Amino acid sequence: MAGVIATATVHTNLVAFDGSGIDGTTYLDIVHTAQTTPTWLDRLISGYSAYGLALFAVLMLVAWWRARNQGPERAVRALAVPLITVAAFAVSSLLKPVVREARPCRSLRVTVLETCPAPGDWSFPSNHATLAAAAAVALLFVSRRLGAAALVAAVLMAASRVWVGAHYPHDAVVGFLVGAVVALLATWTVHRAPDSLPERLVRGPLRPLLAGR
Repeated sequence: MAGVIATATVHTNLVAFDGSGIDGTTYLDIVHTAQTTPTWLDRLISGYSAYGLALFAVLMLVAWWRARNQGPERAVRALAVPLITVAAFAVSSLLKPVVREARPCRSLRVTVLETCPAPGDWSFPSNHATLAAAAAVALLFVSRRLGAAALVAAVLMAASRVWVGAHYPHDAVVGFLVGAVVALLATWTVHRAPDSLPERLVRGPLRPLLAGR
């Protein structure tokens, strides 16, 4: 493949999967573009890539605070958002050692904005994209406005992980899809719960978390 120079990556005596054959050229185009953009923009994107997940935590907190005054059912949905996000992260983390894809910064000779992770810190799928997408999709079922804002932020998070050189585009796309699918399935499960469940929960020890009044 033109423009891509791959190197073998070995960890614990096993050869890692080299994902550069999927979209390595696109990855190189993006990280090379990042090298030519203004420093302030790279710093902004790098900062968001590293710390932007905190934004989703804030949105979850806002959604929960509002939902407490909107009835037990909506409050339960809001309280489930962080649990759904953690579940999506678990699925993503289980996929990593199965696929064992080497980080692109270790498979390709290219300078990137983010420090290259150690060998064995697998690339596929992107945990950041998974977490962001799961939080956004779950939030959509609590507040359309907050969910829509989170969805835009999730797309930007996935894109930023490629921009800083941490992931191939397919890592970010699949990570986003994993998060979205897990969130949809988990939210569907919450909706399938008996109608009496929120009322029972609000009468129990979780009342301070589920009722604003």
